[in-house]
Amino acid sequence: MLCLTLCVSVGVQAQIQKQKTVRSEVKVTGAGAENYAEIKFDTLRVNLGKFPSSSPVRKCQYTFTNVGSAPLIINQAIASCGCTVPNYSKQPIKPGERGVIDVTYDGTDKIAGHFLKTITIRSNAKNEVVRLSLEGTMTE
Repeated sequence: MLCLTLCVSVGVQAQIQKQKTVRSEVKVTGAGAENYAEIKFDTLRVNLGKFPSSSPVRKCQYTFTNVGSAPLIINQAIASCGCTVPNYSKQPIKPGERGVIDVTYDGTDKIAGHFLKTITIRSNAKNEVVRLSLEGTMTE
């Protein structure tokens, strides 16, 4: 029993020491410099207007700029509904560069009327989560 307690104790101490080492290796370079990405969208809401159910597929784009000082990486873009599909580049966007998120709305077999969908963007930016809105009215 004593041997088992000793082994567990040594393992825990090794983990604690490892965590301390990892934390101490992270350093900020430059005098007070903060390197971070920051995503800024031209618009957070797109209105597709009215369109007929005979032509239910609509596409739009959300343009953004990395206004931060480090490369921006979009980790995830998730729509609130399966009828809305976001597409984005997996490549890092350098500071000052622009990027696009393409969104396709497919109202096939959906009930005509007004809709409001949300696309949640997750990235390594200072503002980690951004919510975009897509709305429109599909007529019969």
